[in-house]
Amino acid sequence: MKASTNKEKIKEILTRGVEEVYPKPDALEKALKSGKRLRLYVGIDPTSELLHIGHAIALRKLRQFQDLGHEVILLIGSFTGMIGDPTDKSATRTKLTQKEVLENAATYKKQASKIISFTGRNAAKIMFNHKWLGKMNLADVVELASNFTVQQMGERDMFERRMKEGKPVYLHEFLYPLMQGYDSVAMDVDLEIGGSDQMFNMLAGRTLMRAMKDKEKMVMTLKLLATSEGKKMSKTESGFIALSDPPEQMYGKIMAMADDMILSYFELATEVPMEEIEGMRLALKKGMNPRDVKARLAQTVVVANHGEKAAEVASAHFDTVFRQHDAPEDIIEFNLEKSQNIVEVLVNTKLALSKSEARRLLAQKAIKLDGVVVTGQDINVDGSAEGTILQRGKRQFVRLVR
Repeated sequence: MKASTNKEKIKEILTRGVEEVYPKPDALEKALKSGKRLRLYVGIDPTSELLHIGHAIALRKLRQFQDLGHEVILLIGSFTGMIGDPTDKSATRTKLTQKEVLENAATYKKQASKIISFTGRNAAKIMFNHKWLGKMNLADVVELASNFTVQQMGERDMFERRMKEGKPVYLHEFLYPLMQGYDSVAMDVDLEIGGSDQMFNMLAGRTLMRAMKDKEKMVMTLKLLATSEGKKMSKTESGFIALSDPPEQMYGKIMAMADDMILSYFELATEVPMEEIEGMRLALKKGMNPRDVKARLAQTVVVANHGEKAAEVASAHFDTVFRQHDAPEDIIEFNLEKSQNIVEVLVNTKLALSKSEARRLLAQKAIKLDGVVVTGQDINVDGSAEGTILQRGKRQFVRLVR
């Protein structure tokens, strides 16, 4: 089977949402234009049962390759998920058992099938890395480790930061890049795709492919979907949007996001043409209401995940409940200059008298952000130019601005 060499689609693959291509973009472009069928993958560690829109960025890029006829793989980190990727972490991750990671991954294929296809002529494959990493013995690990130096591992920014702060860095965390790197060898891939924060791990795979297979593996890093303060989307941020979120909740979360994130979401989390996104950028500069652009984004994302009918219902629900709520016209405003934990925000805005009361209200699901019930105590909250509505019960409101 030969891959398509459609010039416009190749250009989209190489540019949209892409941060870097190793060894260089020209090498990947040449391979794509040759019609050679590439074997490539995206890996996800199942540290949670949910895939979110951040995962969808890489999956969407994978789908672009799949549409051209390339062989694509969704790799479940059923072994690496037990170790815990130290990337961007200021402390050691909690280790999981294989049973826990497999349970977390049980519905990944179903969730990912909203974006990539596991059926048909060029069906995506799903693989699990415990099937090869779990079989390695000590001699195998030592052989892998011989391809890297302590200095190389120590250069990772999160390790440097922890050591400067006197925090521990465990040896098993040093082994993580080796394990992820060996995935490329085990699957004999031509290309790996992942977020820009995964660059070190993915380049470790290039090192091992050259050493063990005398082959040049290419790497594509993608821009991260981040909060307005540059924080990567995660379960502890208020911007976390799961692919399995109900339509109304997904719509409401997008409407609650900071205005300066809208265009980034359009580029990374939708298939809206870049020309249209640039048009929106110009319209916003000329004074277009960000809420109108955000509404289109919410509609687009919900359609992609739940269909047009669900998106129409979610939009109507938002208009009825959130735009027409009974919040007083002279609602109190609170200046939220930087992202803060929801518990702190509730106390600082006087919606709760103490942190213990704030936690109780959250546990009772009595707190909403722009009409969406806040379901956790660890999320961080951002204000917005127009004001994010923080609500306690039916009658207490505060507009969070920045």
